[in-house]
Amino acid sequence: MNLWLSKVFDHPNAMGALIIAGKTLVVYLFLILGLRLIGKRELGQMTLYDLVLIIILGNAVQNAMMNNDNSLGGGLIASATLLIANRLFNVLLQRSKKIEKLMVGEPVLILHKGVPIREAMTREGLTDDQLLTALREHGLTDPKQAHMCVLEVDGSISVVPTGSGAFKTRRHFRALRLP
Repeated sequence: MNLWLSKVFDHPNAMGALIIAGKTLVVYLFLILGLRLIGKRELGQMTLYDLVLIIILGNAVQNAMMNNDNSLGGGLIASATLLIANRLFNVLLQRSKKIEKLMVGEPVLILHKGVPIREAMTREGLTDDQLLTALREHGLTDPKQAHMCVLEVDGSISVVPTGSGAFKTRRHFRALRLP
C-alpha cells in the first residue's frame, strides 16, 4: 500500500517545482500574446480547426512546461501556476486601462450608414460573408438596412438597424469578481 501511495503522490523536488512553475508561466504568457495577435474575430468564432488547434497546443506545450515530469505533484504545480497567473492577469486588466486596451482591444466600427468600412474589415480579418452573416443573424438582409455594425472586443458583431435605438442585450464579465 505504501508503494502505491508513494507512486500516486510522487512529486518533484523544490528546484524541479520552480522550473515547472517558471516554464508554465512563460508558456502561458506566450499563448496569451499569440492568441491576442490572431485577432478578435478568430476568438469570437471558433471553428473545428480552432478547436483542433487548441487541443494540439495543449499537448505541444505540456512537455515544455512539465520538463518530462509525469508526477501528480508536477501536474498540480503547473495547474496552480496557470490558475494563479490567470487570476493575476485578470486583476491587472481590471486595474490598468492601458494594459486592458492593449491586450483586449477596443470595439471597431465596421459598417456605418449601410456602407462597410473596408480598411477596418481588412485590418480585423473580416470578410463580406462574415458581415452578411451577422446582418442575417439580426434579421437584416441588406447592409443598407443597418445604421452601424461594430466588431466587439469578444469577437461578436453588434448590429444597429437603421431607424432604431441601441439596446443592451447582454453583459460580458471578464472575470469572477468576489466582494
